[in-house]
Amino acid sequence: MPLQPLFDLTGKVALITGGSRGLGLQIAEALGEYGAIVVLTARKQNELDEAKTHLEGLGVEVMTIRNDLSDYPSIEPMVQQIVDAWGQIDILVNNAGTTWGAKSQDHPLDAWEKVINLNINGLFLVTQAVGKLSMIPRQGGRIVNIASVAGLQGNGMGMIPTLAYNTSKGGVVNLTRTLAAEWAEYNITVNAICPGYFPTKMTKGTLDYGMERILAATPLRRIGNEQDLKGLALLLSSDASAFMTGQNIAVDGGAMLI
Repeated sequence: MPLQPLFDLTGKVALITGGSRGLGLQIAEALGEYGAIVVLTARKQNELDEAKTHLEGLGVEVMTIRNDLSDYPSIEPMVQQIVDAWGQIDILVNNAGTTWGAKSQDHPLDAWEKVINLNINGLFLVTQAVGKLSMIPRQGGRIVNIASVAGLQGNGMGMIPTLAYNTSKGGVVNLTRTLAAEWAEYNITVNAICPGYFPTKMTKGTLDYGMERILAATPLRRIGNEQDLKGLALLLSSDASAFMTGQNIAVDGGAMLI
């Protein structure tokens, strides 16, 4: 069988949470280039509008829905709206997330709850809704969780402490493994990408603070660029990864090796 059809996403509907900028938008570019209909959700309408204009300029078919995954009652109706519009959701990229920097002994409870509510609870609820309303009835789908190398290891020495974020991403890593086993019977694959440091709005403070330490601890001696997640995201969203599930894959320039 030729390889190209395995990566073809023509007619597939891909929901990308937090898809209006950063890593989510990069993934949207990749999936759209290979034919997917891309549905972006995010909290800020102006950023969704900018992302839609950008992607349509690349020839991608795009739908946007303003949504906050911390508003739990809004999640299932949002998923139902997509199913009503397109008939199915074939690919779910759980990219929405937030972080908070604070020493653990001083970490505010409301900040802890903000991170856990979005990074774990919101991710779980949107995944549950997509499974229930589309993937399980259709007996198939691809779920790609954006975790982090922070979910595979603790804070680097001398870096800004981010206990809630690391804890939440560790939860995403194990959610990926557990759900992959449970939903395999429905031909749904569940995998996670664990990025290292990429230049995004969320990582700006950390990069400004610790770039020298980060580069010294990265064998490839650089941070990620706008292309570095696209190939893996396409692989995990396509039939090329049909025999892969429950994997948490680091994309970090080799930092996990040290």
